[in-house]
Amino acid sequence: MPLRRKSVAGTVASRYRASLAVAALAAAVTGCATMTESTEQYVMMQTVLDHQQVAGIGCVLSNDVGRWFVTSPGRVQIRKSTKPLAVDCRQNDVWAVDEIDPKQNGSRWGNILLTAGAGQFVDKQTGAGFDYPTTLTVILHKGPPPPPPGAAVTQQAQPAPQVPPAVPTPAAAPQPALPPGGSPIY
Repeated sequence: MPLRRKSVAGTVASRYRASLAVAALAAAVTGCATMTESTEQYVMMQTVLDHQQVAGIGCVLSNDVGRWFVTSPGRVQIRKSTKPLAVDCRQNDVWAVDEIDPKQNGSRWGNILLTAGAGQFVDKQTGAGFDYPTTLTVILHKGPPPPPPGAAVTQQAQPAPQVPPAVPTPAAAPQPALPPGGSPIY
């Protein structure tokens, strides 16, 4: 009985199908981040002054979906968003203000391949498809801090403008007195 050999074309085709299956599985795993990833993220906050890490600085982190407080160095759980993360750190005469932009995570290609882009839209709405850096380091400055974000800027009191005195309007000409009988004499 002769041995049957697989053709080279059949071997290449089966390898091609296997690699497609692996690629599809990888895309499925990295697909829609809303289903596979959390909308929450832990970040480590660090503050630096004159090339030295400074501890005990209070920082407020905020984006369009929330606000969180952390003392540096410290770790805090925040909610992801497609909007920048505002960082405002202050203590006595040192301060730092910064904005950190999120980056899209690995869900992009899975969304394009598996959901024809619909997953990308959902991930943008929930923020799950985006990540902030895991370590946030801000450089502290010395001196008076700028006003906190959203604080109304107060202006110095300006003296009231000088209004020139009103020009009197000419009075109506006096009417001649009427003689007895009530009709004027002309």
